[in-house]
Amino acid sequence: MNQRSGRFWQYPWCYKESVAVVSGIIVVGFILQITTMAFDFSLLKYPVNLILGFLVLLFLFIFSFWRNRDFYKWFSGISFSVTLITALLLLALIMGLTPQTDSHLPSNASLHSILGFDRMVSSWPLVLIYFLTILSLGALIVRRIIAFQIKDYTFYLIHIGLWLILFASGLGAADRERYLMRVYEGEVEWRGLTDKNEIKELPVAIELNDFYMEVYPPSLAIIDRNTGIIQPENKPEFFAIDAQRPEGKLAGWTILFEKYIHQAVRNSDSSYHEVHMPGSSPAAKITAINSITAAEYSGWVCSGNVAQLYMTLNLDTNYCIAMMRPEPKRFVSDIHVYRKDKEVEHALLEVNKPYRAGAWIIYQHSYDEVAGNLSNYSEMELVYDPWLPFVYTGIFLLAAGALCLIWAGNKRKEARI
Repeated sequence: MNQRSGRFWQYPWCYKESVAVVSGIIVVGFILQITTMAFDFSLLKYPVNLILGFLVLLFLFIFSFWRNRDFYKWFSGISFSVTLITALLLLALIMGLTPQTDSHLPSNASLHSILGFDRMVSSWPLVLIYFLTILSLGALIVRRIIAFQIKDYTFYLIHIGLWLILFASGLGAADRERYLMRVYEGEVEWRGLTDKNEIKELPVAIELNDFYMEVYPPSLAIIDRNTGIIQPENKPEFFAIDAQRPEGKLAGWTILFEKYIHQAVRNSDSSYHEVHMPGSSPAAKITAINSITAAEYSGWVCSGNVAQLYMTLNLDTNYCIAMMRPEPKRFVSDIHVYRKDKEVEHALLEVNKPYRAGAWIIYQHSYDEVAGNLSNYSEMELVYDPWLPFVYTGIFLLAAGALCLIWAGNKRKEARI
């Protein structure tokens, strides 16, 4: 849009009017925040969000008949869109710098809490600016589609993808549900726990066939036998067990590894042998030599678990060498998923490898950390998000547009050469 010199609010509008309008909307948002508190997304639950989505599309269609008017050109133009994006970035910056809470009520009586800075996602200023962004971006897309040109395919991919992400993620937020489900081995569970600690029966059930885990080799540390504090107290030291490094230093002691068994079971004579079973635990036979006194001690150390006791190597009356509990490397839930009118589905659930069952996404969440590999239950997170496919479609279109933009830029660069 061309810049012009003239009176305020005289068409064509540019950045001054855009800043004034967006600032006014933000002020209105803060007034609503103070008087009515946070925006309640539960009001947009199905079918309200579908009706609202239809009204947005209907508005964009009817509004397009005024596309040659100055107001439409401003509403879908650069100055207004840049101002909206700037406002979104500022509100996002506030959200990033302020600890957030899920509560709809002010967490305290401070000004930033009353204005909704600590729950920015549901604050009225962000909701209003977000809604204006959808309308403005939608109006721009409609105007360009009416004047369709195949050479503008990159524009269509990027802008339609972005609009679809904003549209689906916003209206779909009310339908998004999250539950935690604890399932014991050999049992079927269909009840989930909400964020408000309410138990709810779900249309999906899970049977846990087996839970197993793999762990990293543990570390050794010198601890105070009376207090259990790792030494040195001001800067604790650890020595990770590594088959490629049979010797190391630990808090003034030289540690020599003679034997390491990743899955060990204790003999009656306080030694260990290798047994591949759920109750096994890492164990190592070591020799510790004091760097100053040359005192030398040898023996087995074991991290232990709920099935067998831990074992330490005493150095004197005050200190001993202990094996730390190993960190989990991979834990897997072997499950069956049951849904109404659907065949039983089998899945191996891992961290960062969720399983999708229709509109439900099942994540591996946790387990009995005390029992470790002997955990008799697995805790899973179930997320219901029927709008997610539309968000994925938007991401795909946006990524395709970005690739086309890079490809077109390279072609122009090669043409100039």
